[in-house]
Amino acid sequence: MNTMNIIEILIEGGIEFMGSLTVLFIGVIITSILALKNKSERWLKINQELALFAFVFGIFGQVIGLFEAFKGIEMMGEVSQAILAGGLKVSSYVTIYGFIIFLLAKAVKIAFNFIKK
Repeated sequence: MNTMNIIEILIEGGIEFMGSLTVLFIGVIITSILALKNKSERWLKINQELALFAFVFGIFGQVIGLFEAFKGIEMMGEVSQAILAGGLKVSSYVTIYGFIIFLLAKAVKIAFNFIKK
């Protein structure tokens, strides 16, 4: 089994989208800390908006990646199932990363609501 480290996944997933999502991830972490520390609805709202943007941006990144892959397949005419499956796997990295960021922010919202009560 071929294991990859986080850096390899970030690069293979496309540095433009994965890098942007990493910046959003840092923003979600910072706003999570500020929301929980200060019990601030304002920071929680920003946190949730960043998380939703990360999720949608991840899906957008996958759509762009698939579009480019399909364009390449169209030019080649034919492609093996293994190459197609590999391309689908790689295009999923950005969506999964955006989804993880989204889930983290939702967990923060649950914690915020629990602490606030």
